[in-house]
Amino acid sequence: MNEREQEHRKTHSQLAMEYFKEGYNCSQSVFLAFSDCYDMDKKAILKISSSFGGGMGRLREVCGAVTGMFMAAGMLYGYTDPKDQKVKAEHYERIQLLAKEFEEKNHSIVCRELLGLGAGKDKPVPEARTAEYYKKRPCVELVGIAAEILDGYREKQDG
Repeated sequence: MNEREQEHRKTHSQLAMEYFKEGYNCSQSVFLAFSDCYDMDKKAILKISSSFGGGMGRLREVCGAVTGMFMAAGMLYGYTDPKDQKVKAEHYERIQLLAKEFEEKNHSIVCRELLGLGAGKDKPVPEARTAEYYKKRPCVELVGIAAEILDGYREKQDG
């Protein structure tokens, strides 16, 4: 079994958690986990989502796992016609539904709140991914939860 076939046997949640442990940011981890669902090059996926880790470039705003989930939802269900208000509204409703479920499970969609940090921006230099880092941060679980939420939505929608 080749690497691609092995990845298809894993859940999106498992993949997202593994990608985060490999060093990808939270947004990249979730968006990349769903790469089997859309026709997009891995390098493009990683570049597009690279700015959203740490709550938007470590600004600690909307959680990158949530942003990655939104980007994957956009690739799966997004609209392309800017004049189609019905489809646009349906998509925004979908995004709000995903956000609500994440918030219900985690009490927030805001990075600094999820991490228990104070107000304000963080330094732009990411912390080293050490064993201690993984012990004090819920990020591995959060990327897994974001992927589970999107898969749950997909199961309901796509049957």
